[in-house]
Amino acid sequence: MRSIIAALAAMTLMAGAAPALAAPCKDAKTGKFVKCANKAAAKPTKCRDAKGKFTKCSGPGAKPVKQ
Repeated sequence: MRSIIAALAAMTLMAGAAPALAAPCKDAKTGKFVKCANKAAAKPTKCRDAKGKFTKCSGPGAKPVKQ
């Protein structure tokens, strides 16, 4: 009985994780599967204060650094 419950629990966990692992992207116009664009590729902006130390960009006197 315990092994059946453990097997069902394992299958439930795998079934829940499967769509997250294989999430293909479809082209809206053609309906074909295409390579997904990586939205996390944008680098965060770094800023420096008047003294040259890194700081939050929302701080006073902060200027973005060219990368």
